[in-house]
Amino acid sequence: MTYSGDTRVGGPADVRELPELTISKLAVGPMDNNAYLLRCRRTGEAVLIDAAAEADRILESLIGEDGLARAITTHRHPDHWGALAEVVGTTGARTVAHPDDADELPISVDEPVAHGSRIPVGESELRVVHLRGHTPGSIALRYDEPGGRTHLFTGDSVFPGGVGKTSSAAAFRSLIDDVEERVFGVLGDDTWVYPGHGKDTTLGAERPSLPEWRARGW
Repeated sequence: MTYSGDTRVGGPADVRELPELTISKLAVGPMDNNAYLLRCRRTGEAVLIDAAAEADRILESLIGEDGLARAITTHRHPDHWGALAEVVGTTGARTVAHPDDADELPISVDEPVAHGSRIPVGESELRVVHLRGHTPGSIALRYDEPGGRTHLFTGDSVFPGGVGKTSSAAAFRSLIDDVEERVFGVLGDDTWVYPGHGKDTTLGAERPSLPEWRARGW
């Protein structure tokens, strides 16, 4: 079946086969979080983005018998790491997060990352995009398909229809500035966006609304 990015809690994972990576998206938990597994098609090595909830489903429906090298957490909010300790305890995966959010996670971070850091996924890699505002250490993960489009896993920083929730006007300005500069300012309209909740989108679908987002302040 063709990947749609439209998943439901309790439903199966949606799977996208790229030339170098397989991307699997699973909706979990009471807040309809998205957990993503990226597996290198050459080596079989995998990383998980946001062990959000329902560890049993993540382990069975995403990770399976093929193991997990790293568990990346996009930010400190508990709905994005509720299954982290159990998934790491079961798989032995190394934990990855930005240090500004690391102290709020339930287990220690093995590999702190910063803006521009590279995270291997077998023979592929993700690049870290630090987007300050939703939380101090919120990150997105950028995968550039060889000869193809960019895929961006945005946590709660970018959604269809706007940026993530912020706690103050200053935090909103920080987030919208980073999103405009570090996401829309450098990536093309065909960039596929995989958010922390809900349906996917593309930067092209969202770009015309950027002035509206900034003007409304959320």
